[in-house]
Amino acid sequence: MNTLLLAADEGEGGFHAPTIADFFPDAILFEGTVFQIDRHWIIRIVATIALLTVFIVAARRARLVPGRFQAGVEFLLDFVRVQIAEEVLGKANARRFLPMLTTIFLTILAFNLTGIIPGLNLAVTSRIGVPLLLALWVFVTYWAVGIKKHGLGGYLKNNLFPPGVPWPIYFILTPIELLQLLVIRPGSLMVRLVANMVAGHIMLVLCFAATQFFLLEADGALRAFGVLTLGGGIFMTLFELLVAFLQAYIFALLAAVYINMSLEEEH
Repeated sequence: MNTLLLAADEGEGGFHAPTIADFFPDAILFEGTVFQIDRHWIIRIVATIALLTVFIVAARRARLVPGRFQAGVEFLLDFVRVQIAEEVLGKANARRFLPMLTTIFLTILAFNLTGIIPGLNLAVTSRIGVPLLLALWVFVTYWAVGIKKHGLGGYLKNNLFPPGVPWPIYFILTPIELLQLLVIRPGSLMVRLVANMVAGHIMLVLCFAATQFFLLEADGALRAFGVLTLGGGIFMTLFELLVAFLQAYIFALLAAVYINMSLEEEH
């Protein structure tokens, strides 16, 4: 391994490993202000426009017998409705929260996929801003529905003082449960998403940067390693496609679970 790194350093351009700076590109406009525009911001806008365009076109061209495009869109919508909303919340509550869960799932999916789209190559969810906003949305929602159904006192009692527990245990259990409500639930949503997309981006960049170095800059037998890294890059791209869908599913599923926990009478 040391030999490969040494050879990389001695190449014409050298091998440049991915760093955390990849997720914080230089500002394009309004640097240093709250209105700063960078590549990350532009990718976010492009992904949002693309997502809205897909569903506007699907709605305007909707037919009783769907074509492939309409069937694909309907598959995504039905997946959220059946496999997430109805599966977790039941049909009675699913309709109420379906718009929220569908928005979360599709937004995360679209923003995750930007990481493997040529020309974009950076998942919007690899920076904390978007996951944080979505996690806060879930946080406010499960608190709001719980308080609306049980009242503030009843909601806190159900969550902080589970029945059937010896009262001395509450001194340990109640602070943990409060930490879950305030920090762990929303934190687990955003940290899981960000960590997966950061790791995926680094692996992709590592594979393709190594491929470029070995095929174009390395000498002799080292060029053969370019075939291996290219294969690794293709595999990681397909794997990231799976991860993009899986992370959107997990985020929306946990959002539904947390909301359902707030609606339950007892935990």
